[in-house]
Amino acid sequence: MEIVSGRTGSPHVTSQQFRQLVEGTVGQESYILTSGENLEPELASNNILKIRSGMMSHHGNISSIKIGTYDEVELTNGSQGMKRIDLVVNRYTRNAETNVEANNWVVITGMPVASDPAVPAYTVGNLQEGDLTDDCPVFEVHYDGLNITEVKKLLDVADNLGKMKTELAELNGKITEIANKTYRKKVLLQYYDSRWMYTTINVGKQFAGTVPIVSMEYKSGTATINVINISAEQVKDDGNVTIWAYGSGFVSAHVLYAMIDCRSD
Repeated sequence: MEIVSGRTGSPHVTSQQFRQLVEGTVGQESYILTSGENLEPELASNNILKIRSGMMSHHGNISSIKIGTYDEVELTNGSQGMKRIDLVVNRYTRNAETNVEANNWVVITGMPVASDPAVPAYTVGNLQEGDLTDDCPVFEVHYDGLNITEVKKLLDVADNLGKMKTELAELNGKITEIANKTYRKKVLLQYYDSRWMYTTINVGKQFAGTVPIVSMEYKSGTATINVINISAEQVKDDGNVTIWAYGSGFVSAHVLYAMIDCRSD
């Protein structure tokens, strides 16, 4: 085990260690990080693609276009009457002799065909295993004849911690809102005649048209009533619902409770 984030007296933090840290926090796949203009593409002409400022992570490797600037990528002309898809990749390279690393934009030209063009192949590397080249496809450039019909952005913009915190707060609020849409209350039924009891209660207009779940239970200390029939009307437009209970024997007033459980959609 060796320390990475502390002083040792000599340079010791490696690119691989930094990429391990990024992979463990940002993720091991490819993402545009929230920065600058998020590497937004702009077609300046059929031969020039501008890529605005931003930063990206690919297999833990971080590269960027400085804020307030842009990169220009030269594109190849289309072919009359043919369709084609080119890939604009962010290519990582490492010199095997000097171990100098770099990132550069590279255009991989697809095969012109009459219809259904295929995306060209690219180099898939593993930086943690020391591969010298690793391509990250960032844009597809679609051609129809001589014209570019679409520049398709292939990477998602990863949420930063601030945005995730805000979204988590919103999600918790929605969970609370959903929980508040459940109405649960224990109410005492009223005597109606020798066998029937009822109660009418307002559960709120948000439950209009729903059928509440109603369960019955004996009042504490009472064990002589056997409820054999429970019915519940749908909640009315004003939020009122009437619940009836039927006893198998003589029903004294105020011997049963109803548990009302309503859930809105």
